Amino acid sequence: MPSGNPRTSAARGEVDPRPCVAYVMSRFPKLTETFVLDEILGLEARGVRVEVFPLWRERGGPVHPEAVPVVERAHFTPTFDGAILRDNLRMLFSQPRRYLGTLARLVVANRSSLRFLAGALAVFPKSVSFARRMRDVGAEHVHAHFASHPAACAFVVGRLSGLPWSFTAHGSDLHREQAMLPDKVAEASHVVAISDYNRRFLLEHAGPDAERHADRVHVVHCGVAPERFARAAASDDCFDIVCVGTLHAVKGQGFLLDACAALDKEGVAWRLHLVGDGQDRKELEDRARQHGIDERIVFHGALEREGVRSVLARADVAVAPSVPTADGRREGIPVVLMEAGATGLPLVGSRLSGIPELVEDGESGLLVDPRDVEGLAAALRRLASDPALARRLGENARRRVAEHFSTDGNVARLRALFFGGEAAR
Repeated sequence: MPSGNPRTSAARGEVDPRPCVAYVMSRFPKLTETFVLDEILGLEARGVRVEVFPLWRERGGPVHPEAVPVVERAHFTPTFDGAILRDNLRMLFSQPRRYLGTLARLVVANRSSLRFLAGALAVFPKSVSFARRMRDVGAEHVHAHFASHPAACAFVVGRLSGLPWSFTAHGSDLHREQAMLPDKVAEASHVVAISDYNRRFLLEHAGPDAERHADRVHVVHCGVAPERFARAAASDDCFDIVCVGTLHAVKGQGFLLDACAALDKEGVAWRLHLVGDGQDRKELEDRARQHGIDERIVFHGALEREGVRSVLARADVAVAPSVPTADGRREGIPVVLMEAGATGLPLVGSRLSGIPELVEDGESGLLVDPRDVEGLAAALRRLASDPALARRLGENARRRVAEHFSTDGNVARLRALFFGGEAAR
């Protein structure tokens, strides 16, 4: 594989003095993955050139305005075309042992999971092509978001190009299946976990040599810019509850509806804002009607981030009733809880995964067990009836987000991990 010029922009033929990182993710631009977009923009603000290589292009639905310039220069490619074929043939005939050895490793490492094996084989030809393209644009490091297929892509790129690479492990990508995880942890220059919980999970499932890699597994939280969030004056005396996220079982909105129905029977004046869309919308609408609470619920649909900020600003509490699903899905730390905390809202979250690292029970919010409808209703009732408690928890949540979940500080750590520096330690 040609070495390329790490300081040259192939598109312009000009010398670019900035260090360059290639980012791999499953889909881009994805409305719900603001943390990836903010990371890219934050790195660029710190003098890094970020070249974006999505495995697939996300189509349909709104796009955050800040994402538009990144979308315009992203390296979108089809699953397979003539250029990808040529890159694979060139690699096969120039370095047959490396090409075939990498392909064989993918097959062997993913043999325990038909789903992961199929996905790895599907992205392999494109990953081979990415290895050449990333060198051509001057990438010095490759970083993948999500421990599943994007990390497999980076694994291939690293083997074929010699570029150092890393990946961030979030939620379901890490917990559903761990096929190939030991290989990824062993070969990555470093691994990023978005929570202490994820770091422990990674080391527990990274094979017999996991402890040998412990010093390369770092906790770097996803983050938000606290200065972008602020409370607005309440419009009425109604207790406004907000839940932001894809309408999917893993988010637990159905249990929140059940809890709100309990509040309704007790005479609490409440209103629920569900922000997001997804496959479970009709089921949730039907559930609300069955409870007789549909007139108290606002289904906002998918919103750009300014719309989300507006809903948060007028809310009284933010809830993330996350649950682990039967197929292994689970959340990491929902970024919306960081956004809500930055707004100054008290937080209610599930005692699950890394959520307690943000929602400290009785300090920055209240924790409930997953699927505990009575506990969820009790937490909401407590906040609705005790404004002083809600205010104290909200102030603490804002302070905790600023200190531990700020985009600026976390991006500084990533830059140091990619290119060296004090912030990595």
